Amino acid sequence: MGIKVLLDKCIGCTLCVKACPFAAISMQDKKAVIDLNTCTLCGACLPVCKFNAIELEKKEAVSGTIDKSSYKNIWVFVEHHEGDVHPVSYELLTEGRKLAEDLNCEVAAVLLGDDAIEKEIDTLFSYGADKVYLSTHSEFKEYRTAPYSRTVTEMIKKFKPEIFLIGATTTGRDLAARLAIRVNAGLTADCTGLSIDMQQKILNQTRPAFGGNIMATIISPNHRPQMATVRPKVFKRVKIQGASARGELIKFDPVINQEDLAVKILEAIKDESAKVNLQEAEIIVSGGRGICDPKNFKLIEELASCLSGAVGASRATVDAGWISAHHQVGQTGKTVAPKVYIACGISGKIQHLVGMQGSDTIIAINKDPDAPIFKVATYGIIGDCLEIIPALIKKIKEIKG
Repeated sequence: MGIKVLLDKCIGCTLCVKACPFAAISMQDKKAVIDLNTCTLCGACLPVCKFNAIELEKKEAVSGTIDKSSYKNIWVFVEHHEGDVHPVSYELLTEGRKLAEDLNCEVAAVLLGDDAIEKEIDTLFSYGADKVYLSTHSEFKEYRTAPYSRTVTEMIKKFKPEIFLIGATTTGRDLAARLAIRVNAGLTADCTGLSIDMQQKILNQTRPAFGGNIMATIISPNHRPQMATVRPKVFKRVKIQGASARGELIKFDPVINQEDLAVKILEAIKDESAKVNLQEAEIIVSGGRGICDPKNFKLIEELASCLSGAVGASRATVDAGWISAHHQVGQTGKTVAPKVYIACGISGKIQHLVGMQGSDTIIAINKDPDAPIFKVATYGIIGDCLEIIPALIKKIKEIKG
């Protein structure tokens, strides 16, 4: 893939120069010139050029012998730990149901575990699964890369899903990468949006790119299945109302080779330092560089305590060492969707917004009236958060008596 300027169309307007996040475009003799050593092919310059003077050259993809018409339906991998299904699996079933309506296809859950995991089947149907592919074995009680990936690979080869969605968790990221290599499929990680291109009938996979400077939509037109991982809390989970909580159960014999069992789980030790569970909190109060000093996180903590909420933080404060990474919200932190999210002194860069814009109510406190955070806020307070937060704390305490 390459990029070039069509000199006969370029009028020297400099819009592309301003749009390039990597300063790879300059003007010479009133024509745009792209430094190919600096350009990352992000494509940010393409939509701003009103004269179509910049062209992205694409090499013809090798499609091989794959018959895409033989791939049908949307699959969701069901992750579980100690017998409990991870909420992201239900979130993806809900979103998969929406995508299936556009493709006029079915949604299937892929469930591996020991015999005890069968108790979760009816719940999977209630969240939108038309089918559940079940493979049980004592070695599937807890996730391990080799035995899981081998069996799921064989499932893909036999049943040929068109789309495969997996949670962007530690487990999901490990499994998805292995599967994509084994079945020669493309994989988009950490998606924040999924939709169907109604003309091509392919999956649009949207995620932040280049440090959150742009949002990229990625497609996989020549390979199947189309694979994507999605972080927890990006989508809502909704049970099907008034529908029969029963679909088709398809049992699949496990495929396990002796070498797959070389790794044994001897003991699981929980990380006691990771006590902050932002993803389950109903109220989150987050602090950014606008609080000016790490000691001012005490105000954030006090406000969160008054509201029985959790403490969040922007990437800038974590990078500065003001607070631990367990509190970070955003693209490189946690994706959250509480009932109330209070952003204190956070400007609202894309990489932060993608991690909290699913909140029911967003309250932004910032002294900059042009801060991007106000574009997504339900309520905005323009002012110094170091003056506003103490006033809020005082009022809440008065109300509580």
